[in-house]
Parts: sequence; structure tokens; C-alpha cells
Amino acid sequence: MAMLTVRNLPDDVHRALRMQAALHGHSTEAEVREILATAVKPEARVRLGEALAALSRKIGLSNEDFEAFDQVRDKTPAEPLRTPMQHAAMPTGRDGQDQRARLPNT
Repeated sequence: MAMLTVRNLPDDVHRALRMQAALHGHSTEAEVREILATAVKPEARVRLGEALAALSRKIGLSNEDFEAFDQVRDKTPAEPLRTPMQHAAMPTGRDGQDQRARLPNT
């Protein structure tokens, strides 16, 4: 686990942390860990699918609307992501363009 040092913590803040820790039956260190975890990792995370479904219900989208979206969407498969090392190793032509993506001239 990582360690964290907090410098220049005001005395009144340290005193308040110790008091709060005592009220919760924790050490000051455990109390600080709990405060930090609560601050950066909310209990109820937003789930994208649920958020999109709620939004579509709110604005009144129907299944027919989604069928219309499906008919006009680009169905071209996406290219896989490349790591920086793969990107650097791509074969390129004189013009610097990726040779694998070129179509033959017709």
C-alpha cells in the first residue's frame, strides 16, 4: 500500500481530526484514510447504461427512435487501439501515411 505524508497541517485541523477519530473509535490515521476514501471514491457510482436509460425516458425516446438511430449509424468496424510502441512501429510511406490503411488506386 502507498504511504502519504501531509506537511504543514494546521494544529487546529490535526486536533479536529484526533477528536473526530476518537468519536468514531478510530486512530487518527484510520480516520484520515476513511475521510480520503470517502472523498475520492463515492459510494454510489454513476453507471453509464442506467444514466443513459434514465435520460432517454426523461426526454421520451421510444424503441422506434432507437431503431431509426440504428438504421443511420455508421456500421464500419472500429480499428483497435494501438499502444504508443505499436504506433511507432507502423510502416509508413514516403508521405508519412500508414501503408496498411491505403486502398489500391482504381
